[in-house]
Amino acid sequence: MREIDIYDFDKTLVPFDSGTKFAFFCALRYPWVALLMPLVGSGALLGICGLLSWKSFKKICFSFMPFIPRDKAVKAFWDKYEGLVFPWFKERQREAVIISASPDFLLLEIQKRLGFEGLICTRHNKKTGKILGENCRSEEKVRRFYEEYGRENIRVCNVYSDSLTHDKPIFSLAEESCFHIVNGERKEFNYKDKFKE
Repeated sequence: MREIDIYDFDKTLVPFDSGTKFAFFCALRYPWVALLMPLVGSGALLGICGLLSWKSFKKICFSFMPFIPRDKAVKAFWDKYEGLVFPWFKERQREAVIISASPDFLLLEIQKRLGFEGLICTRHNKKTGKILGENCRSEEKVRRFYEEYGRENIRVCNVYSDSLTHDKPIFSLAEESCFHIVNGERKEFNYKDKFKE
């Protein structure tokens, strides 16, 4: 039986939202990206009002991708922020699968650096930044997990996430413990007690 632990990424293994931080990093590093910020602000406002889907908003957020040297920017980003990965993750003892809504082009680099085994995240067109398929969040995380790993001979031991709301579906997979991450600290809880199921 293959035993794994599942981790969210943003605000779970690092103290920030990596996609947002990368966008601002690029706006500072490549000044012409800042010209698109009013568009992003308008998209955020429409999203808050319920007039724009999360997927459409993310498409706007990463519309700057064709105008930057993507690989160079991603490496520079992680050169600066890799040190903020919470130390307890580096001490893991079991196979780790990261399931995140963050972009694949951003997390593939940190996967290489940290050496974790599995990565499931939102797929983006490398040239345009456009989302391919669905945004990898909530129930989509579970669907993608089963698509990648199947249901047989897999035991999810522990699940770690900062979001009790959005990651309830992946917390439900834990056979041992759930860990709510608050300011980098792991707070263990029982799924059935927390969600009254």
